[in-house]
Amino acid sequence: MKPLQPVAPGTKAVLGVSFFVLFVAVWAAVTFGGIVSKTFLADPWAMLQSGYVLIAKQGFLKDMGMTMWRVFGGFIIAAAFAVPLGVLMGAYKPIEAFFEPFVSFARYLPASAFIPLLILWAGIGEAQKLSVIFIGSFFQLVLMIAVSVGNTRRDLVEAAYTLGSSDKSVVTRVLLPSSAPEIAEILRMVLGWAWTYVIVAELIGASSGIGHMITDSQALLATDQIIFGIIVIGLIGLASDYAFKTLNRKLFPWAKL
Repeated sequence: MKPLQPVAPGTKAVLGVSFFVLFVAVWAAVTFGGIVSKTFLADPWAMLQSGYVLIAKQGFLKDMGMTMWRVFGGFIIAAAFAVPLGVLMGAYKPIEAFFEPFVSFARYLPASAFIPLLILWAGIGEAQKLSVIFIGSFFQLVLMIAVSVGNTRRDLVEAAYTLGSSDKSVVTRVLLPSSAPEIAEILRMVLGWAWTYVIVAELIGASSGIGHMITDSQALLATDQIIFGIIVIGLIGLASDYAFKTLNRKLFPWAKL
């Protein structure tokens, strides 16, 4: 094992699965062994049984669907506005000078702090939850994309101008293709953050969703259901992350993703 030395795909998969196996083994040992009370931490088998009941009898699949709709809906809206603005900020320094101070200020504001205001403005419906995800994702995306575009190699830009390219062509044929793989990775990373925002939004004023189920389970001290909900979020996030990585590799085969 050497610094930055690549790992074979098979070895990488085995190592990744090994950690999950070790994690479940430790979890089972501390719960089945009585080290931790099952009131505070349900064992793996009880968690699976509760998960089956939630899915088969309590409509948990609908909750999953609602949460996924909120995450992807809010994130897509945020990306639709953030990508063009981030590209413009990275390409044109006056635009960056105008927007960057406010964007830098806003990205430190926790999205959860806006929930009381958003409930007043938009009620407790879907608009409020989508707005939380939008606020949590938009400002992060804008600044990261602007930095990515702004870091385009200057020799590529100068070569384009030498060959007679216009300002618009430099943006569309140099800056965008050069930064597109990194922008795709930025979208993938911020999508993961969007999952944290949706659960916070669903903890307050929601009648459906995984976060709503977790809140109800807390009132009943049903740690098995809480853990199942958390694991489902992780599995959905892992699947979407893998799908994003696969898509990025196909779209940008020349990039190291």
